[in-house]
Amino acid sequence: MIPRVLTVAGSDSGGGAGIQADLKTMLALGVHGMSVLTAVTAQNSVGVQGAWELPVEAVRAQYRSVVDDIGVQAVKTGMLASAELVEAVAELISGTDAPAVVDPVGVSKHGDPLLAASALDSVRTKLLPVATVATPNLDEVAQLTGVRVQSEDDLRRAAAAVLEFGPRWVLVKGGHLAGDAVDLLTDGSEVHLLRAPRHDNRHTHGTGCTLASAIACGLAQGQPVPEAVAAAKEYVTGAIAAGFALGAGIGPVDHGWALALVRRGSRRGQAG
Repeated sequence: MIPRVLTVAGSDSGGGAGIQADLKTMLALGVHGMSVLTAVTAQNSVGVQGAWELPVEAVRAQYRSVVDDIGVQAVKTGMLASAELVEAVAELISGTDAPAVVDPVGVSKHGDPLLAASALDSVRTKLLPVATVATPNLDEVAQLTGVRVQSEDDLRRAAAAVLEFGPRWVLVKGGHLAGDAVDLLTDGSEVHLLRAPRHDNRHTHGTGCTLASAIACGLAQGQPVPEAVAAAKEYVTGAIAAGFALGAGIGPVDHGWALALVRRGSRRGQAG
């Protein structure tokens, strides 16, 4: 049976991030994507104009509906909005026999808040302890731990601070630093530096959602964590390079970039 991955996240009406980005990533990477909607946003290329979280009972019902009937090989979390939703989702994940990738979404690409300040402690004490892989960016590391990363040398300290909350692995995303896009993956014992060239492309909406979903796809397909993360990094780097303008602001990454390469190669083969 095709591997099944469940995303628990908010909707991005502009289609660049959130549930929409997750499902596009899952399709591109060969798994069956399923969704639990936690919040609805009015969102486009210039920002978030509004956000409305769903009731806890609606989130729990969606999750149970999917997991109890279809089953999952991996779960990915994104926007959870409130402490009540964070705690409910953490409880659901703890009772599910599948790896979980936790993207501790705090703000949108445009700087709009997507997580209540009152929910930070629940993320630390409830959600991160059930994560197989946590994928904070530098702003989220600062929110959660107080550690501010100024250079590549600070990544280990940041990762160690996140690991204290209990995830099995942490991937600190260093994309906001100057120079190459360098991320650090560690379980406290192994350390992997993942480096990719920085593309001169401002259309990067959805990178965090896309990366976390790609990791979940790899885990669902049976890859060990370092292999799944390395493959996800390669996929999202290509998606960033192919990001395109949409609307008046920051456009999305191209989730179908690899599929487009396959189609072009097929057409060249037919022409030959």
